[in-house]
Amino acid sequence: MSILLKRPAPRRDVLRGMLGGAAVSVGLPFLDCFLNANGTAQASGAPIPVRFGTWYWGCGHTPGHDVAAKAATGKGIKFLEECAPLQAYESHINYFGGFNTPLDGKSNYVHHSGWVASRTGTAPANTGEVPAPTLDVLIADAKGSGTRFRVLDINSMGNPRITYSARSTYARATAEAAPLSFYSRIFGPDFVDPNKADFKPDPALMVRKSVLSAVLDESKRFQGVVGAADKQRLDEYFTSIRQLEGQLDLQLQKPAPNQACVPMTFDGIAGSNDELAGQSFAQVEAVAESHKVMMQILTMALACNQTNMFNVVYSDAFSGLRRKGDANNHHTLTHEEETDPKLGYQPMAFWFNCQNMLGAAAFLEAFTKFKEGDGTLLDNCLVFANSESSYARYHGVNNLPMFTFGKAGGRIKTGYHVVGNGDPCTRVGFTAMRVMGLPVDRWGTKSLETSKPITEIMT
Repeated sequence: MSILLKRPAPRRDVLRGMLGGAAVSVGLPFLDCFLNANGTAQASGAPIPVRFGTWYWGCGHTPGHDVAAKAATGKGIKFLEECAPLQAYESHINYFGGFNTPLDGKSNYVHHSGWVASRTGTAPANTGEVPAPTLDVLIADAKGSGTRFRVLDINSMGNPRITYSARSTYARATAEAAPLSFYSRIFGPDFVDPNKADFKPDPALMVRKSVLSAVLDESKRFQGVVGAADKQRLDEYFTSIRQLEGQLDLQLQKPAPNQACVPMTFDGIAGSNDELAGQSFAQVEAVAESHKVMMQILTMALACNQTNMFNVVYSDAFSGLRRKGDANNHHTLTHEEETDPKLGYQPMAFWFNCQNMLGAAAFLEAFTKFKEGDGTLLDNCLVFANSESSYARYHGVNNLPMFTFGKAGGRIKTGYHVVGNGDPCTRVGFTAMRVMGLPVDRWGTKSLETSKPITEIMT
């Protein structure tokens, strides 16, 4: 008597098919059959990749209402009302408070100096200048090869020109700014048709017919060689793709006319010409929905090994977020709204800060929901999240809000409140580079230079 044993499924990146005469592809996550018995590494012995990303929001926090101060670095983060949405994810977060951003006599170029100094290690000499590569570029240069996309840049406000990733002043990243185009980029072909070089899949057709229909036969064959747990995982994964396509299909419907909707201008807004040209004005509700859908796509791209590097902008530095029915945007309110004498802060500006933290919580939810090996996708990520102002009303750059999300595959401890005691903010970015394996012994210039990683959170 002979027994036929199923051969283990080979590691493969995508299922491929044709839809409407164009090639499409559906990536596959790390299934059990691709991993070792413990779900901690690939079957070949190679570790599950550690991904690096950034998450940015504009106009900082409301002092005294974000995170409670702490006397010394230690386990435990007390999130106050503005950051309350992050409480459920405390075990995945590190918070960095009390770090300074010395500018070495240079002017504080509002809504610019803070993010540039914290991400490049050098204070800019004028508005709009990016004097050195941002830390994500340095990490991508060292670790970004070997995947279909070297890096994915995303702007949730719908403006591709606003990013906080740059190699220099004149070499800033361009972002994906619409969920539908981002979807077609991830699921579209990774080659040029030799017969029709400009022929690309129609995203509307892809969404309405579903890319899954194009790879149906191949997916059935693949499911025939995996175990019961992987079959269930694939079913959940394919279901989530179809649900995503249902959300995108709604965006293809023509909205009802709205005569009250008029374009806004940039009159009276301070900033560099490049920043003004790219200024966004977007309703909070639309940004939150766009961000939610784009994070679904991003987590699929990461889990399916399409990229290991990403940058996300939730709201821009000159925050153009506005509330439905109100012409005032977030940035304007930080300067013009009166402080409520009973509350001790600007209530509407505070409300917008809360919305930004709801966006951060939505990001964390998307990454923790995606299971990978014996943990979650977030467990295998390191995300540097920050803003350019400590308090937007006064354009403060000391005590800039900074977090890290994720355990970096076990390379970093989480749930810590790290107290900076006035040290340069670059210690956080330097630590991120060391955790990601960059062979650097120092980073930054002048007073921002540091050679001290934050060892309390490193394993």
